[in-house]
Amino acid sequence: MATQELTKAERTRRFIIETAAPIFNKKGFAGTSLSDVTEAAGLTKGSIYGNFKNKDELAMQVFDYNVNLVEQAFTDQMAGARTSIEKLMGYPLAYRKLFNTLVGNGGCPLINTLVEADDTHEKLLKKALDIIAHWKETIAGIVEKGIVRGEIRRGVNPERIAELMITLFEGGGILSKAAGDRSYFLTSLDHVESIIQSLDVNYIA
Repeated sequence: MATQELTKAERTRRFIIETAAPIFNKKGFAGTSLSDVTEAAGLTKGSIYGNFKNKDELAMQVFDYNVNLVEQAFTDQMAGARTSIEKLMGYPLAYRKLFNTLVGNGGCPLINTLVEADDTHEKLLKKALDIIAHWKETIAGIVEKGIVRGEIRRGVNPERIAELMITLFEGGGILSKAAGDRSYFLTSLDHVESIIQSLDVNYIA
């Protein structure tokens, strides 16, 4: 079946989101003005308001776009995974491949939003927290299935593993961004990989 072509309005809307994505991610909601977006996109404010009700709506759409880039990287990395361990390992492997892109775009959108929106934007904060909750549920689900299938050792707490992985990803990301030193994040990824390997039912310390 042929893919339906986007209308001119849809193409313009997508272009604005793609252009605004790294700007919002680098400067944050409070630090980004519509003038920043119009200058980068080569459009007028009328064009922006013709496609988005206000800065809030644009920010929400941009956040979804930025997060989707990360989630798609996870999905692509896990596409060929056969076991629960391989699926879990898809997260740090995807982050390693995505690292330079994230740095170029201002860092992880979840980290940036959680840090900034805590004080400035309640709706964006809720969106970010909802994604973290879903992420935790997904990781815990993979661990649970691994236990049932005999791939992951019994006695493991799926929720604790999920929380630990997410904490290492986000904490390492925050420190790397603040210090301008990628080693914090890469060390976190190393630790996550070690944790995942230790879950394997055949793991020998």
